[in-house]
Amino acid sequence: MTAQPTPSPAPAADAGVIVPDSPTPYAAALPAEVTARWQARFRAPRVSLPDWALEAPHRCLYSSDVSGVVELYAWDRSTDVHRQVTDRANGTLIGTLSPDGETIWWFADTDGDEFGVWMVQPFAGGEDRVAVPAVEPAYPAGLEVGSAVVAVGRSTDDGSELWLAPRDGDPRVVYRHEDPASVDALTRDEDLLVISHSEHGDPRYPALRVLRTGDDAVVAEKWDGEGRGLHALEFAPLPGDRRLLVGHERRGREELLVWDVGTDSETELVLDLPGDVTAGWYPDGSALLVGHDHAARSELYRYDLATGALEQLDTPRGVVRGATARPDGTVELAWSNAELPPVIRRADGPVVLAAPGEEPPAAYPVEDRWVAGPGGDVHALLVRPAGEGPYATAFLVHGGPESADDDSYRARRAAYVDAGYAVVHVNYRGSTGYGSAWRDALTGRPGLTELEDVAAVYDALVAEGVVDPRRAIISGGSWGGFLTLLALGTQAERWAAGIAEVPVADYLAAYEDEMEGLRAYDRALFGGSPEEVRDVYVRSSPITYVDAVAAPVLVVAGANDPRCPIRQIDNYLARLEDLGKPHEVYRFDAGHGSLVIEETIRQVEVALSFALRHVHP
Repeated sequence: MTAQPTPSPAPAADAGVIVPDSPTPYAAALPAEVTARWQARFRAPRVSLPDWALEAPHRCLYSSDVSGVVELYAWDRSTDVHRQVTDRANGTLIGTLSPDGETIWWFADTDGDEFGVWMVQPFAGGEDRVAVPAVEPAYPAGLEVGSAVVAVGRSTDDGSELWLAPRDGDPRVVYRHEDPASVDALTRDEDLLVISHSEHGDPRYPALRVLRTGDDAVVAEKWDGEGRGLHALEFAPLPGDRRLLVGHERRGREELLVWDVGTDSETELVLDLPGDVTAGWYPDGSALLVGHDHAARSELYRYDLATGALEQLDTPRGVVRGATARPDGTVELAWSNAELPPVIRRADGPVVLAAPGEEPPAAYPVEDRWVAGPGGDVHALLVRPAGEGPYATAFLVHGGPESADDDSYRARRAAYVDAGYAVVHVNYRGSTGYGSAWRDALTGRPGLTELEDVAAVYDALVAEGVVDPRRAIISGGSWGGFLTLLALGTQAERWAAGIAEVPVADYLAAYEDEMEGLRAYDRALFGGSPEEVRDVYVRSSPITYVDAVAAPVLVVAGANDPRCPIRQIDNYLARLEDLGKPHEVYRFDAGHGSLVIEETIRQVEVALSFALRHVHP
């Protein structure tokens, strides 16, 4: 979703590789009304859940693609005036408000490379300026904006730096370490700052440290030990209140506790809910707004801290992408399900914020499947096209890997169904929402572990008569793109075609070029650096198995991608070329994806054209 980038020309070594530089023949492959329908799902404007200023709740900030590019918008609820805040060729995604609502903070990177500085702009409009000039460009590592002090996190190849910038003093570094760290939470009176760090060597399981902003002294520490992380959510929104809401996983899933930093006492909140939970405060500090994620769907609850009463809010079955409790006690949320497009509404029903223009077309419901796999039952989602099976099927595998596919509205999923394919999502080991053990099961053997679960679902649906084994596509982006290329080399007999978007293709080269935060994550996931456990990286790297690739493959790559850098993709493409393997590549001038709607449509069009030419529905 960004302004239409120009595809990069292919290097000379890619002779024979098809690089689309004009509209693909996809439109001619399907009836015009089908093409118009799937494209309309992308072009229909969307808005995000509005953020609001703590001391001026009528002043809000949200993102929208109404201009064709995702940008930030200010909204004054008292006058119902909306104003576009940012306007950049490749879009803007990250922003927040100062507590008094007077200032908008937004992150300025370069063409989607995620490397940049924080800018500020008056809420009413005006000139942008660099927020804290002393803080040099970096990858963002958290931001907490107070009235008297601001905490800024930055990450570079040298590690992490966390800064405090007092309104009436010079900015200073309060923490520096070679391992990942971030700014997490600031008390309402701005006396205490919580940071998370991974000095113990594993950023997947952070520890918490509380600093006093007046003199940078360490006030308290908390860590649950190896394999169990702590996540600071937010301090209670009351002056002088030292209660910190924390996520923990002491019983094998994400749960909650309240840590009173002032007394260094904690209270675990044991909720009778089967999945992972997270939460935020009601503005008066008396209750929590709890989000519960389980088996591809989510629910909202109000938890009364005095009585322990847990009351479910009446929201439709589907997925809540974000929720907030307002000062008047109402709850606003972003909701969708697989059939119905996103809406920003109150929990009791009324729409809060709607994008202009027509609503996107409805999509298709998902069916749940639970399949026995080598590590336990695997949850999958299935969408069938019209007609009887077995179907040509697109396995769309999610990225992350700490993520999950769910019962939310997905325009890309619906586009494949419109084209006549069944779609299967697999929440393989490594996915979130199924407990800590499931999420962590790929440690030491990433990629190959997840593909065992994909294969189990594949086999079950072939046996059920849903999937035609001669017409199965595998596709995904980021970690899903990595799994796609790895599957084409290690499960060549299963796949008729593969579409890998912004993938890891050569893990050794990717490790050298990716951002340091991801290198730290890889060291934890693989059990060390490539210098320490080279064989583990080689075993999980798609380029290791490129000789076995039999199906045609499409690779979509971002020129400025800091997560799946372009050099390692070019290494893989060069090997395909040397071996004479059928492949195509589409390059775009942005980072790890695009914020430009027409560019996103172009990429989906390229992918569907490739699928239709190689695997007929």
